[in-house]
Amino acid sequence: MTVLTKERTKKEMEPRQKQEITGAEATRPGPIFTPAVDIFETESSITLLADMPGVLADGLGIDLKDNVLIIDGRVEPQASGGERRLLQEYETGSFRREFRLSNMIDQERIDASLSDGVLRLTLPKAEAARPRKIEVRAG
Repeated sequence: MTVLTKERTKKEMEPRQKQEITGAEATRPGPIFTPAVDIFETESSITLLADMPGVLADGLGIDLKDNVLIIDGRVEPQASGGERRLLQEYETGSFRREFRLSNMIDQERIDASLSDGVLRLTLPKAEAARPRKIEVRAG
């Protein structure tokens, strides 16, 4: 294994840090973060997993407009209950990410679920985009 390959593998294994969106005009106080996502594909659908720690279902919005899928989540700061904060490493704010969808996605059948801070979006492929086998006839 070369030094370059070792370095690349090491970087791939490191956890991605929470990244704040910069240059965007905010309409709410607090930072706006880009959630890390993993995207998987099968013959029938595309699955998107987005890390949104601390976001509850009532603080999550998923909109689809002009072929753009917008994920918007809000984390409320924990109430201190009269305690004096000594250290805060976990920064709260909002999460936002946008994806442009092609016509290969059946937008009417998109499904979403949220569990343990992970948003799972299932984007079914349109029938025309699914692979199919063409039978060859002899003669």
